[in-house]
Amino acid sequence: MGSHGATGTGRRSLGIDLHLDVGAGAGGVGRSIESALREAVISGRLPAGTRLPGTRSLADDLGLARGTVVEAYAQLTAEGWLVTATGAGTWVAETQRPPARSAPGATATTGAVRRIIDLRPGRPDLSLFPGAAWAAGVKRSLAAATHSTLDYGDPAGLPVLREAVATYVSRTRGLQAEPGAVVITSGFSHGLAMVSRALHRMGVRTIATEDPGLIHHRRLIHGAGLETLPLTVGPQGADPAGLTPAVGAVLLTPAHQHPRGVVLGPALRTAFLDWVTDRDGFVIEDDYDGEFRYDKQPVGALQASAPDRVVFAGSTSKALAPGLRVGWLVLPEPLRIPVLDAITDAGATVGAPDQLALADLLDRGDYDRQVRRARQSYQKRRAELAARLATLTDIPLDGVPAGLHALLPLASQQEEKRIVDAGLSAGLRLMGLYGAGYWHSPARGGAGLVIGYASPPSHSWRTALDALSGVLDGAEFSRW
Repeated sequence: MGSHGATGTGRRSLGIDLHLDVGAGAGGVGRSIESALREAVISGRLPAGTRLPGTRSLADDLGLARGTVVEAYAQLTAEGWLVTATGAGTWVAETQRPPARSAPGATATTGAVRRIIDLRPGRPDLSLFPGAAWAAGVKRSLAAATHSTLDYGDPAGLPVLREAVATYVSRTRGLQAEPGAVVITSGFSHGLAMVSRALHRMGVRTIATEDPGLIHHRRLIHGAGLETLPLTVGPQGADPAGLTPAVGAVLLTPAHQHPRGVVLGPALRTAFLDWVTDRDGFVIEDDYDGEFRYDKQPVGALQASAPDRVVFAGSTSKALAPGLRVGWLVLPEPLRIPVLDAITDAGATVGAPDQLALADLLDRGDYDRQVRRARQSYQKRRAELAARLATLTDIPLDGVPAGLHALLPLASQQEEKRIVDAGLSAGLRLMGLYGAGYWHSPARGGAGLVIGYASPPSHSWRTALDALSGVLDGAEFSRW
């Protein structure tokens, strides 16, 4: 049932259709309207402050006499569910409802809710998001855009963003990239799913993935009908010795392997590049943390050495926010049409306003400034984390100083579970290397904490560090 309310200062105008399940049951239609509105308020479907349609408008929509609606509003106002003011309309009152269930990540204590500090990996400090710059970019770009920009567009993305991304990745990551090779995605996961579908259509049946590596990526590959083959990750990165003739593509995180944090060494880089040439295969290069190296200049992308065989994938999830869901692929020629076909079939593209805003930030240098700002913050946090852990153990964090996470090896899977459980009791949400499913085969998996030191907002970082130190005091560590 639909009705539209007028906008009033300080109140949420309904402004949308109001669905009421009104029948002619016991008590007549007037009681039915009362019950339907009361249920909508109690359930929270009509939040406090929501403006209701005028009595005449609602009566017209329901096909009833206006007096019936007036009586229903009056009864609910008398009960305290609604508030009515002459000339201002009727809206939902601030009412007391039964307390909602505690949300995940909150622990009930005596009469209070204790917030859990999240130290899981893969998340930036969202308080660093450049809201003012983003809003200004949206305003500028929409003001300059033509109406056709908001029409159904090219599944590859808007030309202005594809050009800006090609320029950016060529300048900062050393790629050989032209705008025609760039496809805008809704983040890395979306890009991986589309590439996997394209590869399946081209006859590929197995993709080799790092071990340990994100289970979510393996599931995306499996969802495209492909198998995965584990490649052991050592101190120099993934070992290509595990490749078999069945493998048609390899998924790598060469800049900063997740979760071990190692960089793919020169000899192994050469071996993978030789493999794609000899096998006529593909490498999917997830440029994970490629913009966040702290001890030296990041190594260049693999794509620069084999642009006709390497898919380069990046996103704004770490530099800006994962909730934006904007990323990119730089595709070799053989994969461009198959990937665009997969995107078209899936019907998943990035909204034009977000594409325009990101292009604006890239062109104006605001994106570079944001990366530098975030890099300085995370570099300081990693140094503070390493220094604090050095007071508890002589076993260093695994991998190089880079990225938004660090791996701390532990002595056993049992010790990992104990630490994760103790962390939750201390107000920390931690992720275990074994418990989170990073290993292809759990039987051979090592243990450790994958610590996302970028996740907490700045005002919570020291509290999180202190709590983590307390949880790890007396823990059993082990070198890999």
